[in-house]
Amino acid sequence: MIALIDNITNEKALQNAVNRFREKGILLPTFAQMRNPELIPEKIKKNLKNIGLWEMNPLNLFRITWKNEPKEKGGLFGNPNYIELPKSLTGVDARIVLLLGKWFPTGAHKVGAAYGCLAPSIITGGFDPTYNKAVWPSTGNYCRGGAFDSKIMGTESVAILPEEMSKERFTWLRDVIGSEVIATPGCESNVKEIYDKCWEIRRTRPDCIIFNQFDEFGNAAWHYNTTGHAIEDVYNLIKTDKSELTAYVSATGSAGTIAAGDYLRTIAPHIKVVASEALQCPTLLMNGFGGHRIEGIGDKHVPWVHNVKNTDVVTAIDDEDCMRVFRLFNEKKGHDYLISIGLDPELVNNLHQLGISGIGNILSAIKTAKHFELTSDDIIITIATDSAEMYGSRLEELKTEKGEYTQLQAAKDMEKCLFGTSVAHLKELNYTDRKAIHNLKYFTWVEQQGKEIADLNQLWYDREIWKKLFHQVDRWDEMIEEFNERSGMKKEMQ
Repeated sequence: MIALIDNITNEKALQNAVNRFREKGILLPTFAQMRNPELIPEKIKKNLKNIGLWEMNPLNLFRITWKNEPKEKGGLFGNPNYIELPKSLTGVDARIVLLLGKWFPTGAHKVGAAYGCLAPSIITGGFDPTYNKAVWPSTGNYCRGGAFDSKIMGTESVAILPEEMSKERFTWLRDVIGSEVIATPGCESNVKEIYDKCWEIRRTRPDCIIFNQFDEFGNAAWHYNTTGHAIEDVYNLIKTDKSELTAYVSATGSAGTIAAGDYLRTIAPHIKVVASEALQCPTLLMNGFGGHRIEGIGDKHVPWVHNVKNTDVVTAIDDEDCMRVFRLFNEKKGHDYLISIGLDPELVNNLHQLGISGIGNILSAIKTAKHFELTSDDIIITIATDSAEMYGSRLEELKTEKGEYTQLQAAKDMEKCLFGTSVAHLKELNYTDRKAIHNLKYFTWVEQQGKEIADLNQLWYDREIWKKLFHQVDRWDEMIEEFNERSGMKKEMQ
């Protein structure tokens, strides 16, 4: 049966972690504090006023939240960061809103998912920061977030990601973090190659502990408890008396972010939870395979932590459309065109806060709005995991490949890729469809990765298991408080 992380497993490793954290002055934030920064001690807030968002300072663990002030240095907390796109940009009546991951440390929300995996292991003695290295298998942002968390928790990291990811990721990992970096063959879709490298590490490097976002429930639990609540907060900020939280769109990726939909179901039972993937690799849509350019989405398998029963719709987005809109949102001629047709210049100048997968989510939201014939009373909320800052090299590659960007090309891209989004490559899932997707987990997780069939069946048939997995954070918060008291840092930071 699937075990919860709720007890100390190695007292010696735990004491080593306590000593290391005392030595380095590290205080662990609770999940409640990440969800609601008002709970953070005033002394910490005061000290944060002099610390940059990306600095390797232990206090930046308290900036693992959607509610950071959008400032590079010295910011505190407020409402979640979000952007709403007008009909003049999307072409649909439904209100499309994106939470912005740019204002997390590392510029992506994956730093939170990584914390949700590493912190529970530290507070239970499952990871000894004086001996173990944390291995972060990823298609990009997760290994960056994990390496960042590892660094400021006083331990070493190993980042694994496909060799075709943007060079910005590799440069930052090596030069800023000093992480060991392993590049595996292929692109976004080559997740199995990452898993193969993990097995090699298990066999040959006993000091390494692997935090696989695709099967670590801490990933999904963090999103359920923080991203889900942040979406609720944004909805309450923007809703009218007639509004309805109609849909939540998330790229599948590791299936962490989509777990926010499980929380949203508790406050909006009729919400449509929409899984977005690349048309070039439509795994959920049609058991498809292939390579694509929507960085941040690993596929060709169904993540172990994906609660497929809670997914209502699958959409597939052409990666060419994403790349064209990416240029529209980030080239000067693209901005000139958008302003010339009446878009608010302030909005246009903030479109750089949306990375490539965020653009894919926008196109999925538009597709969803058209399919369900949504109105201006309907609100669709989705996620921009990161920003254009992660992909400057991609813009240069596109310029080399396609030439200088023009306003004429901007008009074509707007008309075809945004207004021209169709309801093709969308599927509403019935019970049988969901079970078929769930059953795909067998081939990756039982045949290849050694999971038990009984556990696979439990994830489908046990009505309580997902609730228990998501609510582990309540116990984790108790154990974090106990850990902080043992290290003496709780008293130090009060």
